[in-house]
Amino acid sequence: MAEDKKPYPSRVNKKKSSSTTNKMLNVMIGLVFALILIVGAFIFLGQNDGSENAQEPESVQISTETDNEASEEDNGEEQTESTEETTKDEEASDEEQKDEESQEPTDAEKDKEEDKDKEEDKDKEAEKDKEKAEEGTVTGGTITRQESNDPIVKETIINTSWEPVGTKQSGEHVSVYDTNSVDWQEKIDAITYATGLAEKDMYIMHIGNGGSPQKSIGTVQSKDMSKKYRVHLEWVEKDGWKPVKMDILNTVEGAY
Repeated sequence: MAEDKKPYPSRVNKKKSSSTTNKMLNVMIGLVFALILIVGAFIFLGQNDGSENAQEPESVQISTETDNEASEEDNGEEQTESTEETTKDEEASDEEQKDEESQEPTDAEKDKEEDKDKEEDKDKEAEKDKEKAEEGTVTGGTITRQESNDPIVKETIINTSWEPVGTKQSGEHVSVYDTNSVDWQEKIDAITYATGLAEKDMYIMHIGNGGSPQKSIGTVQSKDMSKKYRVHLEWVEKDGWKPVKMDILNTVEGAY
């Protein structure tokens, strides 16, 4: 019986060695591929982190710009409010100045006030003279009271202290009976001076010629009808009209 032939040992070993080598190569290739994937992942993740970090300043910058715009808007509103308040203050100041100017008296009002004060002073002086006349004594003069037989006249008073009331007229004097004239007003001033009645408190019944160009007679009564007077006036050159005699009347009827 013939003997069986066995395979040659070197070929078997070669096959085993080749298989082992292929496995090792495949493992190494797998490891290399895995390393490539890991390295790629790290690189990719690193780029993402870098881009996110790089974008953060833009966000901060946008936020800063937004804050600046908001600040500028706030400043603009504050400046607008400040301007409006300044304008209101200026308008209020102008209104106050106008009010003060409107409250200041004009020259005409001042003159009117001065005339009123002068008239009041004159009325006070006339009232004082009247009181003194009623008492029967006047500083620097004497008062004579004369009873009358005339039914119209209660009594006649002559006061030596009476003086001319002054005048604004110049040149040759002519007695005038125009109610708008200076001479007429000065006659009334002399009557007021003698009677003690303020012009606003009396009725002027009549002013006429007193017997010559430089004499006049004025008849007046108080507005309450309780006092009635007839005053005789004489013109004193450069000094004006002067009362020389005054009749205290019972009635004004038939007194002129």
